[in-house]
Amino acid sequence: MTATAIVVGNGVVGLNVAIALQRRGTQVTIVAPDAPWRGASWGNAGHIAVEQVEPLASLATMRSVPARLFWRGGALALPPRAIATWLPFVLRMVRASTPARFRRGKAALRAALATAIPAWRRVLDEAAVAELLRVDGHYVVWETPGSAARGQAAWLAADTGTATVRVATDAETARLATLTRAPIAGAVRFEGSGQIVDTGALGEALVRRFVAMGGVTVHGRVRAIADDGDARVTLDDGTVLTAGVAVVAAGAASAALVAGAGLRAPLIAERGYHVEGAPGAWPADMPPVVFEDRSMIVTRFAGRLRAASIVEFAAVDTPPDPRKWTRLRAHVTALGLDLREPLATWMGARPTLPDYLPAIGRRGALAYAFGHQHLGLTLSATSGEALAAMLHGETPAFDLAPFDLTRFD
Repeated sequence: MTATAIVVGNGVVGLNVAIALQRRGTQVTIVAPDAPWRGASWGNAGHIAVEQVEPLASLATMRSVPARLFWRGGALALPPRAIATWLPFVLRMVRASTPARFRRGKAALRAALATAIPAWRRVLDEAAVAELLRVDGHYVVWETPGSAARGQAAWLAADTGTATVRVATDAETARLATLTRAPIAGAVRFEGSGQIVDTGALGEALVRRFVAMGGVTVHGRVRAIADDGDARVTLDDGTVLTAGVAVVAAGAASAALVAGAGLRAPLIAERGYHVEGAPGAWPADMPPVVFEDRSMIVTRFAGRLRAASIVEFAAVDTPPDPRKWTRLRAHVTALGLDLREPLATWMGARPTLPDYLPAIGRRGALAYAFGHQHLGLTLSATSGEALAAMLHGETPAFDLAPFDLTRFD
Protein backbone atom coordinates (compact mmCIF):
# COMPACT_ATOMS: atom_id res chain seq x y z
CA MET A 1 0.00 0.00 0.00
CA THR A 2 1.06 3.54 -0.80
CA ALA A 3 -0.55 5.33 2.14
CA THR A 4 0.47 8.90 1.28
CA ALA A 5 1.55 10.60 -1.93
CA ILE A 6 2.55 14.04 -3.15
CA VAL A 7 1.68 14.71 -6.79
CA VAL A 8 3.72 17.51 -8.36
CA GLY A 9 1.54 19.13 -11.00
CA ASN A 10 -2.17 19.90 -11.35
CA GLY A 11 -2.64 19.36 -15.08
CA VAL A 12 -4.87 16.66 -16.47
CA VAL A 13 -2.24 13.94 -15.91
CA GLY A 14 -1.49 15.00 -12.33
CA LEU A 15 -5.17 15.17 -11.41
CA ASN A 16 -5.82 11.73 -12.88
CA VAL A 17 -2.86 10.24 -11.02
CA ALA A 18 -4.14 11.79 -7.79
CA ILE A 19 -7.69 10.51 -8.27
CA ALA A 20 -6.54 7.01 -9.21
CA LEU A 21 -4.41 6.87 -6.06
CA GLN A 22 -7.29 8.17 -3.92
CA ARG A 23 -9.51 5.45 -5.35
CA ARG A 24 -7.10 2.95 -3.76
CA GLY A 25 -7.09 4.65 -0.37
CA THR A 26 -4.00 6.86 -0.70
CA GLN A 27 -4.04 10.29 0.97
CA VAL A 28 -2.87 12.69 -1.75
CA THR A 29 -1.48 16.22 -1.69
CA ILE A 30 -1.09 18.08 -4.98
CA VAL A 31 1.67 20.69 -5.14
CA ALA A 32 1.52 23.20 -7.99
CA PRO A 33 1.76 26.93 -8.68
CA ASP A 34 -1.55 28.74 -8.44
CA ALA A 35 -2.08 29.03 -12.22
CA PRO A 36 -3.86 25.85 -13.29
CA TRP A 37 -5.76 26.77 -16.46
CA ARG A 38 -3.17 27.97 -18.97
CA GLY A 39 -1.28 24.75 -19.66
CA ALA A 40 -1.51 22.30 -22.54
CA SER A 41 -3.94 20.22 -20.45
CA TRP A 42 -6.65 22.78 -21.12
CA GLY A 43 -5.58 24.59 -24.31
CA ASN A 44 -5.53 21.52 -26.55
CA ALA A 45 -8.01 20.49 -29.24
CA GLY A 46 -10.05 18.30 -26.88
CA HIS A 47 -9.46 15.32 -29.18
CA ILE A 48 -9.25 11.81 -27.68
CA ALA A 49 -6.84 10.60 -30.35
CA VAL A 50 -6.89 6.83 -29.97
CA GLU A 51 -6.06 6.51 -33.67
CA GLN A 52 -2.55 7.96 -33.27
CA VAL A 53 -0.78 4.68 -32.54
CA GLU A 54 2.28 5.49 -34.65
CA PRO A 55 4.89 7.54 -32.76
CA LEU A 56 5.96 10.72 -34.51
CA ALA A 57 9.56 9.56 -34.07
CA SER A 58 9.60 7.81 -37.44
CA LEU A 59 11.36 7.86 -40.79
CA ALA A 60 8.12 9.12 -42.37
CA THR A 61 8.14 12.14 -40.06
CA MET A 62 11.79 12.84 -40.83
CA ARG A 63 11.10 12.79 -44.58
CA SER A 64 8.18 15.21 -44.15
CA VAL A 65 10.13 17.88 -42.22
CA PRO A 66 11.25 20.11 -45.14
CA ALA A 67 7.69 20.55 -46.44
CA ARG A 68 6.33 21.25 -42.97
CA LEU A 69 8.67 24.09 -41.96
CA PHE A 70 6.95 27.24 -40.79
CA TRP A 71 8.85 29.56 -43.11
CA ARG A 72 7.57 27.47 -46.03
CA GLY A 73 3.97 27.77 -44.90
CA GLY A 74 3.88 24.68 -42.69
CA ALA A 75 3.23 24.18 -38.99
CA LEU A 76 6.71 23.09 -37.82
CA ALA A 77 8.72 25.93 -36.28
CA LEU A 78 12.43 25.52 -35.51
CA PRO A 79 13.38 29.04 -34.38
CA PRO A 80 17.03 29.83 -35.23
CA ARG A 81 17.53 31.52 -31.85
CA ALA A 82 16.47 28.30 -30.11
CA ILE A 83 18.81 26.00 -32.04
CA ALA A 84 20.75 25.10 -28.88
CA THR A 85 17.47 23.81 -27.43
CA TRP A 86 15.98 21.95 -30.37
CA LEU A 87 19.03 20.59 -32.24
CA PRO A 88 20.05 18.07 -29.52
CA PHE A 89 16.41 16.97 -29.27
CA VAL A 90 16.10 16.53 -33.05
CA LEU A 91 19.28 14.44 -33.15
CA ARG A 92 17.89 12.18 -30.40
CA MET A 93 14.60 11.98 -32.30
CA VAL A 94 16.45 10.85 -35.43
CA ARG A 95 18.13 8.08 -33.42
CA ALA A 96 14.73 7.06 -32.02
CA SER A 97 13.23 6.83 -35.51
CA THR A 98 14.93 3.64 -36.67
CA PRO A 99 12.47 0.99 -37.92
CA ALA A 100 13.14 -1.30 -34.96
CA ARG A 101 12.57 1.42 -32.33
CA PHE A 102 9.53 2.68 -34.22
CA ARG A 103 7.97 -0.80 -34.20
CA ARG A 104 8.57 -1.20 -30.46
CA GLY A 105 7.20 2.26 -29.74
CA LYS A 106 4.14 1.66 -31.87
CA ALA A 107 3.33 -1.60 -30.06
CA ALA A 108 3.67 0.13 -26.67
CA LEU A 109 1.61 3.15 -27.69
CA ARG A 110 -1.06 1.00 -29.33
CA ALA A 111 -1.54 -1.01 -26.12
CA ALA A 112 -1.85 2.14 -24.00
CA LEU A 113 -4.27 3.86 -26.40
CA ALA A 114 -6.56 0.83 -26.42
CA THR A 115 -7.27 1.50 -22.73
CA ALA A 116 -7.78 5.27 -23.03
CA ILE A 117 -11.53 5.62 -23.59
CA PRO A 118 -12.57 2.96 -21.05
CA ALA A 119 -10.40 4.72 -18.45
CA TRP A 120 -11.97 8.10 -19.23
CA ARG A 121 -15.43 6.60 -18.91
CA ARG A 122 -14.61 5.28 -15.44
CA VAL A 123 -13.16 8.60 -14.28
CA LEU A 124 -16.02 10.71 -15.64
CA ASP A 125 -18.74 8.33 -14.44
CA GLU A 126 -17.33 8.49 -10.90
CA ALA A 127 -17.17 12.29 -11.12
CA ALA A 128 -20.81 12.37 -12.33
CA VAL A 129 -19.85 14.19 -15.56
CA ALA A 130 -20.08 11.37 -18.12
CA GLU A 131 -21.52 13.84 -20.63
CA LEU A 132 -18.11 15.54 -20.98
CA LEU A 133 -16.89 12.64 -23.15
CA ARG A 134 -18.37 12.23 -26.62
CA VAL A 135 -17.18 9.25 -28.66
CA ASP A 136 -18.33 10.37 -32.09
CA GLY A 137 -15.13 10.19 -34.14
CA HIS A 138 -13.69 13.04 -36.19
CA TYR A 139 -13.08 14.12 -39.78
CA VAL A 140 -9.94 14.75 -41.81
CA VAL A 141 -10.42 16.88 -44.94
CA TRP A 142 -8.27 17.99 -47.87
CA GLU A 143 -8.62 20.95 -50.20
CA THR A 144 -6.94 19.70 -53.39
CA PRO A 145 -7.48 16.49 -55.39
CA GLY A 146 -3.82 15.55 -55.11
CA SER A 147 -3.58 15.91 -51.34
CA ALA A 148 -6.95 14.18 -50.95
CA ALA A 149 -5.83 11.17 -52.99
CA ARG A 150 -2.57 10.86 -51.07
CA GLY A 151 -4.12 11.52 -47.66
CA GLN A 152 -7.05 9.15 -48.08
CA ALA A 153 -4.79 6.37 -49.31
CA ALA A 154 -2.42 6.86 -46.38
CA TRP A 155 -5.13 6.85 -43.71
CA LEU A 156 -7.05 3.92 -45.20
CA ALA A 157 -3.85 1.86 -45.15
CA ALA A 158 -2.73 2.99 -41.68
CA ASP A 159 -2.98 1.17 -38.37
CA THR A 160 -5.47 3.23 -36.38
CA GLY A 161 -5.72 1.07 -33.28
CA THR A 162 -9.21 0.78 -31.84
CA ALA A 163 -10.54 3.46 -34.21
CA THR A 164 -11.73 2.78 -37.74
CA VAL A 165 -11.57 5.03 -40.79
CA ARG A 166 -13.60 5.19 -44.00
CA VAL A 167 -14.19 7.60 -46.86
CA ALA A 168 -16.78 10.19 -45.89
CA THR A 169 -20.20 9.76 -47.46
CA ASP A 170 -21.59 12.27 -49.93
CA ALA A 171 -23.93 13.58 -47.23
CA GLU A 172 -21.06 13.98 -44.76
CA THR A 173 -18.91 15.75 -47.35
CA ALA A 174 -21.78 18.07 -48.23
CA ARG A 175 -22.22 18.98 -44.57
CA LEU A 176 -18.49 19.64 -44.21
CA ALA A 177 -18.66 21.91 -47.26
CA THR A 178 -21.13 24.16 -45.42
CA LEU A 179 -18.47 24.93 -42.81
CA THR A 180 -15.94 26.50 -45.17
CA ARG A 181 -15.67 28.43 -48.39
CA ALA A 182 -12.59 26.42 -49.38
CA PRO A 183 -13.22 23.40 -51.63
CA ILE A 184 -13.49 20.00 -49.96
CA ALA A 185 -11.71 17.70 -52.41
CA GLY A 186 -11.93 14.68 -50.12
CA ALA A 187 -12.62 13.63 -46.54
CA VAL A 188 -12.42 10.61 -44.27
CA ARG A 189 -14.49 9.87 -41.19
CA PHE A 190 -12.92 8.26 -38.13
CA GLU A 191 -15.12 6.29 -35.79
CA GLY A 192 -14.12 5.29 -32.27
CA SER A 193 -12.12 8.41 -31.46
CA GLY A 194 -13.60 10.95 -29.09
CA GLN A 195 -13.74 14.47 -27.73
CA ILE A 196 -13.90 16.21 -24.38
CA VAL A 197 -16.70 18.67 -25.00
CA ASP A 198 -15.39 21.32 -22.59
CA THR A 199 -11.82 21.18 -21.29
CA GLY A 200 -12.45 23.90 -18.71
CA ALA A 201 -15.43 22.01 -17.29
CA LEU A 202 -13.29 18.87 -17.26
CA GLY A 203 -10.64 20.56 -15.12
CA GLU A 204 -13.24 21.86 -12.69
CA ALA A 205 -14.86 18.43 -12.41
CA LEU A 206 -11.54 16.68 -11.73
CA VAL A 207 -10.65 19.23 -9.05
CA ARG A 208 -14.05 18.79 -7.40
CA ARG A 209 -13.58 15.02 -7.41
CA PHE A 210 -10.08 15.32 -5.95
CA VAL A 211 -11.30 17.59 -3.12
CA ALA A 212 -14.37 15.45 -2.44
CA MET A 213 -12.10 12.42 -1.97
CA GLY A 214 -10.07 14.23 0.69
CA GLY A 215 -7.34 15.73 -1.49
CA VAL A 216 -5.28 18.70 -0.32
CA THR A 217 -3.64 21.31 -2.56
CA VAL A 218 -0.47 23.22 -1.64
CA HIS A 219 0.28 26.21 -3.83
CA GLY A 220 3.99 26.45 -4.48
CA ARG A 221 6.81 25.51 -6.80
CA VAL A 222 8.89 22.41 -6.10
CA ARG A 223 12.63 22.97 -5.94
CA ALA A 224 13.86 19.44 -5.25
CA ILE A 225 12.75 15.93 -4.40
CA ALA A 226 14.89 13.64 -2.22
CA ASP A 227 14.48 9.94 -1.48
CA ASP A 228 15.12 9.17 2.18
CA GLY A 229 13.08 6.00 2.17
CA ASP A 230 10.10 8.32 2.00
CA ALA A 231 9.90 11.23 -0.45
CA ARG A 232 10.99 14.68 0.80
CA VAL A 233 9.68 17.51 -1.37
CA THR A 234 11.27 20.94 -0.89
CA LEU A 235 9.45 24.03 -2.12
CA ASP A 236 10.98 27.32 -3.24
CA ASP A 237 10.04 28.95 0.06
CA GLY A 238 11.91 26.26 2.03
CA THR A 239 8.82 24.29 3.08
CA VAL A 240 9.48 20.52 3.22
CA LEU A 241 6.67 18.02 2.65
CA THR A 242 7.01 14.26 3.12
CA ALA A 243 5.04 11.29 1.82
CA GLY A 244 5.50 7.64 0.94
CA VAL A 245 5.96 8.57 -2.71
CA ALA A 246 6.27 11.75 -4.78
CA VAL A 247 4.85 11.62 -8.30
CA VAL A 248 6.29 14.05 -10.84
CA ALA A 249 3.55 15.06 -13.28
CA ALA A 250 4.74 18.58 -13.99
CA GLY A 251 4.68 18.49 -17.78
CA ALA A 252 7.53 20.30 -19.48
CA ALA A 253 9.02 21.23 -16.07
CA SER A 254 9.47 17.58 -15.04
CA ALA A 255 13.01 16.85 -16.26
CA ALA A 256 14.82 18.78 -13.53
CA LEU A 257 12.66 17.21 -10.82
CA VAL A 258 13.52 13.62 -11.73
CA ALA A 259 17.22 14.38 -12.29
CA GLY A 260 17.83 14.27 -8.54
CA ALA A 261 16.90 10.58 -8.60
CA GLY A 262 19.46 9.93 -11.34
CA LEU A 263 16.83 9.78 -14.08
CA ARG A 264 17.48 11.35 -17.46
CA ALA A 265 14.50 12.86 -19.27
CA PRO A 266 15.54 14.70 -22.47
CA LEU A 267 12.32 16.71 -22.66
CA ILE A 268 11.58 19.56 -24.98
CA ALA A 269 8.76 22.09 -24.77
CA GLU A 270 6.84 21.37 -27.97
CA ARG A 271 4.73 24.50 -28.04
CA GLY A 272 1.28 24.68 -29.63
CA TYR A 273 -0.93 27.67 -30.39
CA HIS A 274 -4.64 28.24 -30.76
CA VAL A 275 -7.17 30.98 -31.46
CA GLU A 276 -10.77 30.72 -30.37
CA GLY A 277 -13.96 32.72 -30.40
CA ALA A 278 -17.72 32.43 -30.47
CA PRO A 279 -18.78 29.51 -32.68
CA GLY A 280 -21.27 31.31 -34.88
CA ALA A 281 -23.18 28.80 -37.00
CA TRP A 282 -20.71 25.94 -36.46
CA PRO A 283 -22.92 22.98 -35.43
CA ALA A 284 -22.73 21.97 -31.78
CA ASP A 285 -22.75 18.28 -32.74
CA MET A 286 -19.97 18.50 -35.33
CA PRO A 287 -16.99 16.32 -34.34
CA PRO A 288 -13.47 17.80 -34.58
CA VAL A 289 -12.38 18.56 -38.14
CA VAL A 290 -8.73 18.32 -39.20
CA PHE A 291 -7.79 20.50 -42.18
CA GLU A 292 -4.77 18.37 -43.00
CA ASP A 293 -3.36 20.59 -45.76
CA ARG A 294 -3.00 23.28 -43.09
CA SER A 295 -2.09 21.00 -40.14
CA MET A 296 -4.95 22.58 -38.21
CA ILE A 297 -7.73 21.03 -36.13
CA VAL A 298 -10.99 22.87 -35.44
CA THR A 299 -13.09 21.82 -32.45
CA ARG A 300 -16.47 23.03 -31.24
CA PHE A 301 -16.60 23.30 -27.46
CA ALA A 302 -19.45 24.53 -25.31
CA GLY A 303 -19.84 28.17 -26.29
CA ARG A 304 -16.64 28.52 -28.33
CA LEU A 305 -14.84 27.34 -31.44
CA ARG A 306 -11.10 26.64 -31.33
CA ALA A 307 -8.57 26.37 -34.16
CA ALA A 308 -5.29 24.79 -33.04
CA SER A 309 -2.00 24.16 -34.81
CA ILE A 310 1.80 24.66 -34.71
CA VAL A 311 4.65 22.50 -33.46
CA GLU A 312 7.32 24.90 -32.16
CA PHE A 313 10.46 23.51 -30.53
CA ALA A 314 11.78 26.03 -28.02
CA ALA A 315 12.54 26.55 -24.35
CA VAL A 316 9.48 26.46 -22.13
CA ASP A 317 9.92 30.06 -20.96
CA THR A 318 10.47 31.60 -24.42
CA PRO A 319 7.85 34.31 -25.10
CA PRO A 320 5.10 33.37 -27.57
CA ASP A 321 5.68 34.23 -31.23
CA PRO A 322 2.77 36.42 -32.48
CA ARG A 323 3.44 35.26 -36.05
CA LYS A 324 1.96 31.87 -35.13
CA TRP A 325 -1.37 33.44 -34.19
CA THR A 326 -1.24 35.54 -37.35
CA ARG A 327 -0.82 32.35 -39.39
CA LEU A 328 -3.77 30.72 -37.59
CA ARG A 329 -5.96 33.77 -38.20
CA ALA A 330 -4.98 33.68 -41.88
CA HIS A 331 -6.07 30.04 -42.11
CA VAL A 332 -9.37 30.85 -40.41
CA THR A 333 -9.97 33.71 -42.86
CA ALA A 334 -8.96 31.69 -45.93
CA LEU A 335 -11.28 28.87 -44.92
CA GLY A 336 -14.10 31.27 -44.12
CA LEU A 337 -14.70 29.63 -40.76
CA ASP A 338 -17.48 31.12 -38.64
CA LEU A 339 -15.10 31.91 -35.78
CA ARG A 340 -16.32 35.20 -34.45
CA GLU A 341 -14.39 38.09 -32.97
CA PRO A 342 -13.05 38.90 -30.50
CA LEU A 343 -10.60 36.01 -30.83
CA ALA A 344 -8.68 34.85 -27.76
CA THR A 345 -5.15 33.52 -28.21
CA TRP A 346 -3.23 30.84 -26.32
CA MET A 347 0.17 29.17 -26.34
CA GLY A 348 1.18 26.14 -24.26
CA ALA A 349 4.02 23.64 -24.04
CA ARG A 350 3.50 19.95 -24.74
CA PRO A 351 6.10 17.91 -22.80
CA THR A 352 7.74 15.72 -25.44
CA LEU A 353 10.46 13.06 -25.31
CA PRO A 354 12.54 12.14 -28.39
CA ASP A 355 10.84 8.78 -29.01
CA TYR A 356 7.37 10.33 -28.62
CA LEU A 357 6.45 7.95 -25.81
CA PRO A 358 5.45 9.14 -22.35
CA ALA A 359 7.47 8.55 -19.21
CA ILE A 360 5.58 6.43 -16.66
CA GLY A 361 7.36 4.55 -13.91
CA ARG A 362 9.05 4.59 -10.52
CA ARG A 363 12.47 4.70 -8.89
CA GLY A 364 12.38 4.29 -5.13
CA ALA A 365 10.18 6.91 -3.51
CA LEU A 366 9.93 8.89 -6.74
CA ALA A 367 7.38 8.06 -9.44
CA TYR A 368 6.57 9.95 -12.63
CA ALA A 369 3.98 10.41 -15.36
CA PHE A 370 4.82 13.06 -17.97
CA GLY A 371 6.02 13.49 -21.55
CA HIS A 372 2.73 12.59 -23.25
CA GLN A 373 3.37 14.97 -26.21
CA HIS A 374 0.15 15.39 -28.27
CA LEU A 375 -1.58 12.60 -26.33
CA GLY A 376 -1.70 14.09 -22.83
CA LEU A 377 -5.47 14.51 -22.74
CA THR A 378 -5.99 11.18 -24.50
CA LEU A 379 -3.78 9.11 -22.20
CA SER A 380 -4.10 10.96 -18.89
CA ALA A 381 -6.87 8.86 -17.35
CA THR A 382 -5.29 5.51 -18.25
CA SER A 383 -1.80 6.75 -17.30
CA GLY A 384 -3.11 7.72 -13.87
CA GLU A 385 -4.74 4.33 -13.39
CA ALA A 386 -1.67 2.44 -14.61
CA LEU A 387 0.76 4.30 -12.34
CA ALA A 388 -1.55 3.98 -9.34
CA ALA A 389 -1.83 0.24 -9.99
CA MET A 390 1.97 -0.06 -10.07
CA LEU A 391 2.32 1.88 -6.81
CA HIS A 392 -0.16 -0.45 -5.13
CA GLY A 393 1.43 -3.66 -6.37
CA GLU A 394 -1.30 -4.34 -8.92
CA THR A 395 -0.93 -5.22 -12.61
CA PRO A 396 -1.52 -2.15 -14.82
CA ALA A 397 -3.88 -2.37 -17.78
CA PHE A 398 -0.91 -2.06 -20.16
CA ASP A 399 2.79 -2.83 -19.90
CA LEU A 400 4.70 0.10 -18.37
CA ALA A 401 8.19 -1.25 -19.14
CA PRO A 402 8.50 0.62 -22.49
CA PHE A 403 7.70 3.89 -20.74
CA ASP A 404 10.35 3.63 -18.01
CA LEU A 405 12.90 6.46 -18.11
CA THR A 406 15.78 3.98 -17.91
CA ARG A 407 15.38 3.74 -21.70
CA PHE A 408 17.38 6.99 -21.89
CA ASP A 409 20.30 5.75 -19.76
